[in-house]
Amino acid sequence: MTGSTCMRSLLPLALIGLLLTASPVHSITHVCITAQSYGYDCQEFNVTTEDGYILGLQRIPRGRQCVGAANEHIPKKPILLQHGILMDGFTWVVSPPGEGLAYALADEGFDVWISNTRGTKSSRGHKLLDANVDAAYWGWTWVELAKFDLTANVNFVHNLTGQKVNYIAHSLGTLTALTAFSQHKLVDKVNAAALLSPIAYLKHMTNLVQLAAEFYGDELISMLGIPEFIPQSAAVDALLRTICLFPGLSCRDLVSVITGNNCCINPSILDLFLKYEPQSTSTKNIMHLAQMVRSGKLSMYDYGNGSANLKNYGVVEPPAYNLSNIPADLPLFLGYGGMDAISDVEDVERLIDELKLFHQEGKLTCQLFEDYAHADFVMATDAKERLHRPLIEFFNSNEHSN
Repeated sequence: MTGSTCMRSLLPLALIGLLLTASPVHSITHVCITAQSYGYDCQEFNVTTEDGYILGLQRIPRGRQCVGAANEHIPKKPILLQHGILMDGFTWVVSPPGEGLAYALADEGFDVWISNTRGTKSSRGHKLLDANVDAAYWGWTWVELAKFDLTANVNFVHNLTGQKVNYIAHSLGTLTALTAFSQHKLVDKVNAAALLSPIAYLKHMTNLVQLAAEFYGDELISMLGIPEFIPQSAAVDALLRTICLFPGLSCRDLVSVITGNNCCINPSILDLFLKYEPQSTSTKNIMHLAQMVRSGKLSMYDYGNGSANLKNYGVVEPPAYNLSNIPADLPLFLGYGGMDAISDVEDVERLIDELKLFHQEGKLTCQLFEDYAHADFVMATDAKERLHRPLIEFFNSNEHSN
């Protein structure tokens, strides 16, 4: 863990000892290596979830410019960044200062925390299971990410800082937040949330992923007995090659085929990103998302037959999430792209229409970025003014709002 003479710790060290589910660590990830290369302090923590997964959590506690001594006593506003599927926390630091969101927030006075979901490179630990050996390690979907990973990270940041947490998520991280909020989880500890490329419905995806779901490619991989979905694996490669043979589908640029035509990404940054990504997830998680594509519903995992669902849920059909249960006074920012092939405009506007039915006036901010696709929201070169500035204004205007 790195230190700094710029700012004293804001909380007694004794408080850290009380956080029995988390601990600082001294190993360094590519998230902190990258942030430190740009002159930012970066700290590493491990957070243990209620179901035993050990997650890597990074912190950029301040910007590159030291604050004045007179301001050192002012607590910084904590903000948690959550990446999407097949990514990890490197998503937020791969672009340099002036383009990367984590740096922009730190320079604006936020206390930046970067999470990494289970199964990614820095979050493969478990109290009992070995991710490389035990299939049981991979027995989860985004339901568990919402129930356990998101909960553990928000609780840790809230307990350590003593403040409500601001939250920014991309892609799958928006789904876990929406479902958690709809069950009134964490809403007492979250101040405001920004959802980029939000996912609640996936019915109108028009890309390679949609084709794979329609032809049950997810279940094929599951039948092969592969619990860990590794994008670089032979099984996934064979599936993608088969789909790419479909007439009219060119897979020469797989990033664009999956995400949509990103308008504003520097090719060198994308090359650097692809040195570390994509990351693993569980095959069961892929199956759950594919179910959403096929059904058009926001529901819990379907075990495939009524008796199994009845055993797990007490009903034959997997229960649907009710987004009308999200607290009407929770400030939400939804940013979505006109070229996004995953978070399709029609699906997002269905979500927005639902939220508008019950959300308080002034608590829901929606912004369409006509030329953005899925990856632009985390790597666009023009994001500083177009995206970061509205986000920072949103959080500043909603400070201590609920």
